[in-house]
Amino acid sequence: MGTCPIKCQSNLTVIENPPEPLSQALQESLTVSLCNYPIFGQTELTMCIGERLTIKSDDGDFLMVRSTTTGRESYVPICYTAMVTHRWLFTGISRCKAVELLMQPQNLSGAFLIRESETNTDGYSLSVLKRTNSSYMDCVKHYRISNLQNGWVYISPGITFPSLQHLVDHYLECVDGLCCRLTGPCFIKGLDQARPVPITIRRPTFNWKDISRSMLFRRKRTESDNSLVSEGLREAITSYLQMTESHDHSWDT
Repeated sequence: MGTCPIKCQSNLTVIENPPEPLSQALQESLTVSLCNYPIFGQTELTMCIGERLTIKSDDGDFLMVRSTTTGRESYVPICYTAMVTHRWLFTGISRCKAVELLMQPQNLSGAFLIRESETNTDGYSLSVLKRTNSSYMDCVKHYRISNLQNGWVYISPGITFPSLQHLVDHYLECVDGLCCRLTGPCFIKGLDQARPVPITIRRPTFNWKDISRSMLFRRKRTESDNSLVSEGLREAITSYLQMTESHDHSWDT
């Protein structure tokens, strides 16, 4: 068999490997709660938002469900729940509900889910959590997933994928234009191991006028040293002074 003398030229990056069959665990559909229930009243909760539910019966518009966290059973409207496949593909949720699910405290930066697009028929959107100091809504970014005529999908037209699974695998490896690299699917109570709630520790600010020469050029830091100046900062300043051969330190006190 000869080789084709003509090579196809394209600016698109594609993944040529055919889709691999998904494991049974990934193919399994899950039912997840979209709210705390009951919504009104002072009665105890029978299910919590973002938890896996066990379906006891299905009457079409209503479900009899058992909570995996409280163990209680309840008869709830089907719109209070969402179907999840591949662990990250949520069916029947809005953009606002995606934000609410991802903003649960167990989710870290890079947590994500894919949902049906509200504006593009038969399309999808990728919602990604990036925890910042900005406002509530700015913490979750949304990206439209577009479809090609051959069924392939993409976020950026420069790189396309044969399936949503390949798209997810790619962005789990690199940022490639997203707000951050994907780190894992949105947390589901009763399915995932508990994750630590992120705590932001801010180092106290200090006035450079209060920093003495001895604090900057102390040779060795002891265990009881509570100096505001870190070892790395002291080394950086010392290196800079050695390179400039400066002997007139304006910050001496």
